[in-house]
Amino acid sequence: MNARKAMASSRPWLMGQLRETALDWLYVGKALLAIFTGGWLAMRMDLQQPATTMMTVALVMHPASGMVLAKSFYRAMGTLVGCGVAIALVGLFPQQRELLLVGMALWIGLCAAGASLYRNFMSYGFVLSGYTVAIVVLPVVQHPLGLFDSAVMRVSEVMLGILVAGLVGDVLFPQRLRMALRQQLADQYRGFLAFVRGSLGGVLARDALEEAHMRFVGETIQVENLRSSVVFEDAGVRAHSPRLRQLNQHFMEVSTSYQTLHHLMNRMHAPHHRDTRDRLMQLCAFTATALEGDCQPSPEAAARLARVLQQTERALPGKIREQRQGLTSHRELLDFDTGTELLGRCLQELRAYVQAYAVLRRPGVATAAEKEVVFQHGNDRLGALVSGVRATATMLVMGSFWILSGWVHGGSAMMLATIFTGLFASAPNPSAVVRQITLGFATGMPLAFLCQFLVLTHMDGFGLMVAGIVPFLLTGLYLTTRPTLAGYGTGYVLSFIYLLNLHSPMTFDPVYVANEAISQIGGVLAVAVAFSLFGNASSNGWLRNRLLNQLRYQVARACEAPLGGLRHRLESATRDLFMQIMVHAGPRARDWLPWALSVHETGRAVVELRRRYIALPLAEQAAVAAVLEAFARLYRGDAGKQDVAHQSALLALDTAMVTVTDRPALRQLHLLRLALLDNGSVLVATPTSNFHSHQEEAPHAP
Repeated sequence: MNARKAMASSRPWLMGQLRETALDWLYVGKALLAIFTGGWLAMRMDLQQPATTMMTVALVMHPASGMVLAKSFYRAMGTLVGCGVAIALVGLFPQQRELLLVGMALWIGLCAAGASLYRNFMSYGFVLSGYTVAIVVLPVVQHPLGLFDSAVMRVSEVMLGILVAGLVGDVLFPQRLRMALRQQLADQYRGFLAFVRGSLGGVLARDALEEAHMRFVGETIQVENLRSSVVFEDAGVRAHSPRLRQLNQHFMEVSTSYQTLHHLMNRMHAPHHRDTRDRLMQLCAFTATALEGDCQPSPEAAARLARVLQQTERALPGKIREQRQGLTSHRELLDFDTGTELLGRCLQELRAYVQAYAVLRRPGVATAAEKEVVFQHGNDRLGALVSGVRATATMLVMGSFWILSGWVHGGSAMMLATIFTGLFASAPNPSAVVRQITLGFATGMPLAFLCQFLVLTHMDGFGLMVAGIVPFLLTGLYLTTRPTLAGYGTGYVLSFIYLLNLHSPMTFDPVYVANEAISQIGGVLAVAVAFSLFGNASSNGWLRNRLLNQLRYQVARACEAPLGGLRHRLESATRDLFMQIMVHAGPRARDWLPWALSVHETGRAVVELRRRYIALPLAEQAAVAAVLEAFARLYRGDAGKQDVAHQSALLALDTAMVTVTDRPALRQLHLLRLALLDNGSVLVATPTSNFHSHQEEAPHAP
């Protein structure tokens, strides 16, 4: 009996594992078919290097068809741009080899910087723009008159590989990304409602808020990445892309407001706040009753829940008036009003999020409001510049060595170095990836040698050639499906295909293959040294601190940037920056979590304060402007030297709260002040008795 129960409980897990394994092998089969189809077509079309087509297929192929199409689109654009640049460079420096290599190195550095700046599939366009120049120019450095033929051949080979990969990925048992996107949205919807339902009536510890924030940030970025890829494979998703962006925007807004509400409740733990907090918690419990019904992620259930939330939203002001009775002091009234405004904002934004989910797949044209929503990425341009300088320096060093040594195969080493400096410019930990790639190359090269001279020499015809190569490629392609071994598998596959150098008719030259193997190792090692000496934020503490400063700067931007669309940009840019910190810092990202929560809370309060700014009298505007200026200085300055800026911001807030009479603006000022005085917040400098006295007897407007 117990054995049957154990088997029944393990059956879903076993079925899931079998399904994942089957999908992995399906991808391997499709990749093999696409690689050999591309190679066969390249040979039939008498292209010079069918291996280039096969390598392109290996780089473009992905288990999800949407990913293949997205990568193919940007790779095609990058190939065409790179071809045009290659022709222009040779036209400018036809007889000056040194200047030609310098120009090529500068262009490759620019492309590496672009690949680092744009971390989505657009980065592939920059990578291809860089190494297309290399594969077009390097073979004709000594005889520039062959430029046009080289350009036509290289572009034909790359574009053929892109076309074959796209067709095989999209036609043969396609794995649609729209299903992954739909599941991600449903999981996000279900998980967030469950989180709110389980925590709205109580108090969440700061650790729980930080853990939830990490999860919400990851879900937000995942939805945006999937959306940007699915638009290539599904016309329906492409038409509803503005709705998807707006849904994600509503999720970011309500999660920020909800976390701010819990921060406020946590700060009201002192005895003199107990009565006010109890009243607010009763209102939270009343609001939580709206989530006791059906919260399933279906359009019908979401529409019903939206109506319930709307009814709760209408009933909330009456409940607030009831709970407000009996509060007399200005401090209690301001605390209570600030909390109720946050609760009302949470309820309103939660209803907007649920409504957006309910109408997500409904037919119709996107509204103007939906089209206005954009997801803004937070980019560190100096970090991108470092990537560009690293790529340029690597190319200049290798080009100089090639010219001075007269190494015949130096062009091959430069070509591989070009590919990898651009391809891994935006990788979370490029040094680790390049180490795996190097090990993969070290494994693939001897196997390619054995395959070519011990197997293919006994094969006659394309069919037997495929039969001889498949056992070698099978292992490498399967390794690319394993997340921890993907770099090793990629290096193995690329090295094997590149060194095999299939073409028609096939020639077998051990000396040439050995020299090409040495050039491969030289190119990969050069990239490994470059990434070791000039790493990105994963290994460079200074660059990681720049990301933190960029995150903190978003509050200064909220204080100073034009107000139109500012809330949308703030919500998305802060999450994208923190996601970069999470990717580069790994477990150490938890050290920056308090800053992320502080930036979200303070930045949103600043935006809401600025929305009330225009309606204030001139004297009150001046006081609010002083607060905004003080907060811009506080968040723009060094995170470790903020004592003076912290005190200046607190004094500006005290002055403004005496001057301002507009209640909505006053509540935002009070929220900012509580954040400054929170002893658990990263904003608090070393607390002094002066600060404690301010917290107990804060000035309030009459």
